[in-house]
Amino acid sequence: MELQLALDLVNISEAKEVVQEVQEYIDIVEIGTPVVINEGLKAVKEIKEAFPSLKVLADLKIMDAGAYEVMKASEAGASIITILGATDDSTIKGAVEEAKKQGTQILVDMINVKNLEQRAKEVDALGVDYICVHTGYDLQAEGETPFEQLQTIKRVVKNAKTAVAGGIKLNTLPEVVQSQPDLVIVGGGITSEKDKRNVAEEMKKVVKQATLV
Repeated sequence: MELQLALDLVNISEAKEVVQEVQEYIDIVEIGTPVVINEGLKAVKEIKEAFPSLKVLADLKIMDAGAYEVMKASEAGASIITILGATDDSTIKGAVEEAKKQGTQILVDMINVKNLEQRAKEVDALGVDYICVHTGYDLQAEGETPFEQLQTIKRVVKNAKTAVAGGIKLNTLPEVVQSQPDLVIVGGGITSEKDKRNVAEEMKKVVKQATLV
């Protein structure tokens, strides 16, 4: 089980400061969609150059032109690139094929997918590396969590690794890891805390303990 830090509401210099503080306790740095929109793929490049031992995920949420966008993100140094589960199979197939050429991986974000169980089975058959349940910011504000959805995909996904994102904090992490996802994605649960290093350390302990079970 790995821990991913999602950086969404920062610029490149702020991102570097946060990662510097918590790098010992995370496995993957996510350059979130807002950062990519504001800074471009140079954010991925600069974080990878600054922290070469960490994997970098480019949260492009690809909906079209899968192969091209995966190629560009891979060239920038991304190890993992996200594509939306709501897109066409052909877009996902193109992304997977290009990722294999580039030696990178594809994470399918199932945000706003209506028939989660059926779509997870379909996506799993397309050769993707991760399938991620994700409660977005707006639904988090209404009190929704991704925990039940995680249990759903754990039941049906046979090939891909599973991931979970959306409002995960230190006090809810034990509930999340009970379902044994391969990847736990935390954003504000670390970045909004005053002592980011300590919270990241405690989260890593929970993740490690769950991995040993």
